Amino acid sequence: MTDLIIRNVRVAEFDGLIDLAIKAGRIEAMGRGLAADGPERDAEGALLVSGFVESHIHLDKACILDRCHNETGTLEGAIASVGAAKKSFTAEDVYARGKRVLEKAIVQGTNAMRTHVEIDPGIGLAGFDAVVKLKHDFAWAVDLQICVFPQEGLTNYPGTQTLLEEALQKGADLLGGCPYVDSDPHAQIAILFDMAKAHDVDLDFHLDFDLDPTWRHLDEIARQTVSHGWQGRVAIGHVTKLSALPRAALMDTVALLKHAGIALTVLPATDLFLMGRGEDHLVPRGVAPAHVFHEHGVCCTVSTNNVLNPFTPYGDCSLSRIANLYANVHQLSGASALQACFDMVTEAPRRLINQSNRIAVGEAATFVALPARDGVQVVSEIARPLWGFKDGRMTFEQAAAQLFEPV
Repeated sequence: MTDLIIRNVRVAEFDGLIDLAIKAGRIEAMGRGLAADGPERDAEGALLVSGFVESHIHLDKACILDRCHNETGTLEGAIASVGAAKKSFTAEDVYARGKRVLEKAIVQGTNAMRTHVEIDPGIGLAGFDAVVKLKHDFAWAVDLQICVFPQEGLTNYPGTQTLLEEALQKGADLLGGCPYVDSDPHAQIAILFDMAKAHDVDLDFHLDFDLDPTWRHLDEIARQTVSHGWQGRVAIGHVTKLSALPRAALMDTVALLKHAGIALTVLPATDLFLMGRGEDHLVPRGVAPAHVFHEHGVCCTVSTNNVLNPFTPYGDCSLSRIANLYANVHQLSGASALQACFDMVTEAPRRLINQSNRIAVGEAATFVALPARDGVQVVSEIARPLWGFKDGRMTFEQAAAQLFEPV
């Protein structure tokens, strides 16, 4: 006897509506008119997808607008204000705020996430320890990957490297970097590649976070990636300089990332908020054109980054909204362009975090139902998830809106 039969769902690989049978946490059968030997649920034509994936988010410094504010609105102002607030962070505090974000993300259809966690002598491992506990406590709904990184620098902040090593030994999944804040950016890059190779972990850098295209650290990242044989194991986030490149230089960079096997993550909410602060008219958007890289075969993702903090004083953890925002910023329309935006918050980030989660017989019954025909409609209408499952267990459900017409 099956545990559950879900009827009338849309799945990308099938034409029309099908049924799906779940048994022991896995998909037992898929097809039309499956025999009803268990409880049933009518999906009423909902689109079934593997779920949204946050490829770049900061749980440890979310929801802190009540204690700090970015007076200048700049990147430097955000780093300084959070750096000051971080001194009072405790593991309990980080856990409570991270819990709020995870609960929001779950009901927005996110079931996998890569979170960056700041490590330095000022905060120690308190934030990391809290996120490790969140990873354990929320495993029923979200697969959480932890990337530890030095937000305030590495070579200029004695003791940080030792703490990063300790976090990796205690189970951090990968290592991040932030060379633009370091007094010796190339030294930071070299140290982190050596650490990554020693611990056999992937790398994810915050990179080139301004609009001056005359210099960048991207080329050194690409060089080190190839020299260390780390192709396919490096990601770069923000890279707002890419939005300032003319077409020929942009295409040269596409070729560079393809050659080095480097993934690109774009954070439109944060990048829009922080970039172009020195302009009083024709303010640049500062959002890298991920869709161009995606079109040419680079693994590209779009993600939330920050929630309700000095880097981004907004956020509801909706990746359908972030995909829609990205499409608006880059003036995208048409089915293929909007489907690419959907892919950059679903399948592409799932590849980035090395997680396989297909809707197929024998696979884990982990998926999200969306009130849409396809990903194009999800992005264009910011479709709100209906319900979701992880390993055959329902993780959330949202009541459908009702209209009350006068009688």
